[in-house]
Amino acid sequence: MLRDMSDYPPELDATARAQHLVVTRAQLLSVGCTDMHLYRQARRGRWQRVLPATYALFSGTLTEEQRRVSAALYAGPQAQLTGLAALHWYGFRYSPRSDAVQLVVPHHVRRRSAAYAQVSRALTLDGRARHTAFYPVCSPARAVVDAARDLRQLRPVRAVVAEAVQRGYADLPGLDEEIRRARRSRTALIRQAFAEVVAGTRSAPEAELRECLAGSRVLPAILWNPRLSNGTGESMPTPDGYLADAALALEVDSQEYHFSPDDWSRTLDRHNQLSRYGILVLHFTPARIRREPGRVRQLVEEAYESRRGSVPLTRVRVEPLPGPAALAIDPAPAGLPPAGPAPAGLPPAGPAPADLTPAGPASTLPPTRLTPDRRHLEEVLAARHRVEQA
Repeated sequence: MLRDMSDYPPELDATARAQHLVVTRAQLLSVGCTDMHLYRQARRGRWQRVLPATYALFSGTLTEEQRRVSAALYAGPQAQLTGLAALHWYGFRYSPRSDAVQLVVPHHVRRRSAAYAQVSRALTLDGRARHTAFYPVCSPARAVVDAARDLRQLRPVRAVVAEAVQRGYADLPGLDEEIRRARRSRTALIRQAFAEVVAGTRSAPEAELRECLAGSRVLPAILWNPRLSNGTGESMPTPDGYLADAALALEVDSQEYHFSPDDWSRTLDRHNQLSRYGILVLHFTPARIRREPGRVRQLVEEAYESRRGSVPLTRVRVEPLPGPAALAIDPAPAGLPPAGPAPAGLPPAGPAPADLTPAGPASTLPPTRLTPDRRHLEEVLAARHRVEQA
């Protein structure tokens, strides 16, 4: 990106370089430029007005960083990068692409959205935001919730929530706190995706398979991502879903939604190891689950009925996925009934499965004090109960 050194006063050179050649009208006026000079430079094609009172000192397409810097300069010094723009900054692989740059400003700041700068107001800014040279970036948990509130379909919401947890960007208490902060404002989709993750679902296609099989009148409760071990106590591969009384495992084969480069080859290895113990493994692609949910459900039901009562070649011990013990939930606020104790006879939550990526250093964090609203509390407890009852 070439420019003429005479395009702007040399006093602005250090600032312009530091800000990736994006400056504000106030900065230009402070070094002696006039509004007429700004107008002429833009008209000649040397500069471009990318946002109100914000100029790029070159012609051509802005990079992603230049778009973020210009949007932050426009929104003001208190603005924080959030939503999909923040997820892209963190390096999320499966968040939807967007030309908009989402920023949040304090509620008293009056700044309208313009062009690609999408500005919203919040009563409280993110106290865990990460600071860069030009703009603060909301924490992954806040960014995930803000992004989900702007999305209109469940699949991308599931994808970003699963990636946040699987790759350790955010833990369950952090997401839970941000969902509660957002209250009922456009949070239906992320509440559903969060409940699925709490209940043991690790990816968007797994959630779709779970939804596909939920209406079956033939299948019993399916264990999702259970820990399996053989008769000697040796750990076995963890299938995506498992029906113990039929020795039937369900696998979602997807290079797109499992988050390690080695996951695809491990899928084949899991199949071979589970088959070695006499377990039948059914494989489904995300595309087939979406296109033919009825056929997928029929295949699982037929396989289950044909193998019901089957005993694996080696005794297999099944342990359910741990419940969300990391969530510190306060008693219900005034006017709400208490949640009550967990159902009797439930096994204590154990460590995470060996092949599940840790969700960050949750164990080193103090318990999060949360005050849930009634419906969300019931959703989390219901998800926990379903897993523990399986």
